Amino acid sequence: MVPPAGPNPPNPQLIQQFLSSVLSQRGPSALPYSEDTKWLIRTHLVSITSAYPSLEPKTATFTHNDGRSVNLLQADGTIPMSYEGVTYNIPVVIWLMDSYPRHPPCVYVNPTRDMVIKRAHAHVNPSGLVTVPYLQNWVYPSSNLVELVKNLSAVFGQDPPLFSQRRPNPSPNPNPNPNVGHSTSSVSNSGYSSYSGYSGSSGSVNHARPAIPPRTYPPSPYGSSGSFSRVQADDPNDVFKRNAINKLVEMVHGDMAGLRKTREAEIEGLFNAQAVLRQRSEQLNKGLKEMVDEKEGLEQQLQMVLMNSDVLDAWSRENEGKTRGSLDGDVDDAFECIDPLSKQLLDCTASDLAIEDVVYSLDKALQDGSIGIEEYLKNVRSLSRKQFYHRATAAKVRAVQMQSQVANMASRLSHYVSS
Repeated sequence: MVPPAGPNPPNPQLIQQFLSSVLSQRGPSALPYSEDTKWLIRTHLVSITSAYPSLEPKTATFTHNDGRSVNLLQADGTIPMSYEGVTYNIPVVIWLMDSYPRHPPCVYVNPTRDMVIKRAHAHVNPSGLVTVPYLQNWVYPSSNLVELVKNLSAVFGQDPPLFSQRRPNPSPNPNPNPNVGHSTSSVSNSGYSSYSGYSGSSGSVNHARPAIPPRTYPPSPYGSSGSFSRVQADDPNDVFKRNAINKLVEMVHGDMAGLRKTREAEIEGLFNAQAVLRQRSEQLNKGLKEMVDEKEGLEQQLQMVLMNSDVLDAWSRENEGKTRGSLDGDVDDAFECIDPLSKQLLDCTASDLAIEDVVYSLDKALQDGSIGIEEYLKNVRSLSRKQFYHRATAAKVRAVQMQSQVANMASRLSHYVSS
């Protein structure tokens, strides 16, 4: 048996132009790859299409498990696999995720309608997701797509992931050769060599396998951009089931997207409310701190007022009996000094003011011509010397009184603090 000819190899120049165009897009339609890795992504895809012309770079929509959809690059086509000396073509889709090439791509086996994924395969799960050691040990930037495909070809050659699903032929086969009928049901129109008993592309060797009843599988979650045409007509029941499943998936995805938008709006509102509450909390804390500081200042002022009030009360009690009898007599006797320093300060101040009055009277006498200039200067010089002495003595007395008053206030303040 000779398999049908495969698709024409793609034009390398067109592929490079396509990759340059999609990777240079900006705005909402830009691919979600980092700018510093786009050139490396282009190099990887050009290298894999040169080494494996059956793989073609495309852009398609990838739907995550949480319902998010993103436009990504993929390498769609077949990779060769050698099994028991016969070469087969395995349809795969290699998705370059948004974190590629720092993280490995996502590889799916893309079976045609005549193919079935092998149960309990070591490296392919029922949905077609491929997990091989090369993907698990992906190292940036040394790992690349060409080595990945080589590794996939070697792993699939040891344990093929697909086998052909036999289906009963509704019309009798006029050809008595059973191999011809078998090749009709195991070869797809798109040029992929599927295998039931592993019918290869370099021979017609058939290995017997147990008959497997027809089974239907829902479409794989890695997109719907496949271009595999089928020879056999679709069963109406299968079409109805597939359409129903697709409709349910679309409804679920739509509900999830709407619910996600609603939750995002609610979360955004909560974040805004949290920011407002945080700002108000800062304002309240600032106001509370100002109130505490003001309270401490008022308490200090209250202590000073109370202390001064006690001082005035004490002075009033001490001098209450002394002032009652002196109000009717001479006004000079109304004031009495309580200590020698006060009496000395009073005498110095009185003498200073008296000398000030005498100097003023001498000025008037000089202007009137009552005294001569020599007598005026002599008297002013003598009075000024005495006035300087009285002022210096008063300054010293004030300094001593200030020290005594500060010491007295300190002792009273310590009394209030301790109490």
